[in-house]
Amino acid sequence: MTDRDDSRLTRREFLAASLAAPVIFLVGTADGLEAFAATRELEATPACGDADDITPSQTPGPFFKPRSPERQSLLEPGIRGIRIVLEGYVRSTKCKPVPHALVDFWHADASGAYDNAGYRLRGHQFADDQGRYRLETIVPGVYPGRTRHFHVRVQAPNRPVLTTQLYFPGEPENKRDSIFNPKLVIALRDSAAGKSAAFDFALDLG
Repeated sequence: MTDRDDSRLTRREFLAASLAAPVIFLVGTADGLEAFAATRELEATPACGDADDITPSQTPGPFFKPRSPERQSLLEPGIRGIRIVLEGYVRSTKCKPVPHALVDFWHADASGAYDNAGYRLRGHQFADDQGRYRLETIVPGVYPGRTRHFHVRVQAPNRPVLTTQLYFPGEPENKRDSIFNPKLVIALRDSAAGKSAAFDFALDLG
């Protein structure tokens, strides 16, 4: 199935910090992430202001559901998995913030299954006045034919929707996933509570 306030790191600083410090990841478990190749793929992810930095679009896959609840945390009682906080900015290709952009996430649970009956691990939010978003969730599992990924829809107010996917660095299945795009790899590192990740969306607003 084919399916960033100065107290925070900018994406470029996040990448630099990730490359400068050794990172230890969980390896060898179903939910583990392989770290050796992690920094190898981050270079390919474009930063705001770089040439050709529009966030690529991708298929929504078969599991998108409209009218997800508005929330920044997808954690609910009983959800298993490694916790992760994903944050970043929605900007234009001219590095201007996109205030109040809609950011809608959905993804598989730790075992690789989607909730198609309800809205578990599904939710949308609106970026703040600086275009910043923050999502609290779990690391999605994998399932046959796909690598580990988040689905996302991003929309500037009154503009077309960008549908895309975000990928994890160092995943063995990245090279075998037919739609994997290194420009969509998140910057990832360990945190006290699990994992921290960053990704900035760049929208072509003309």
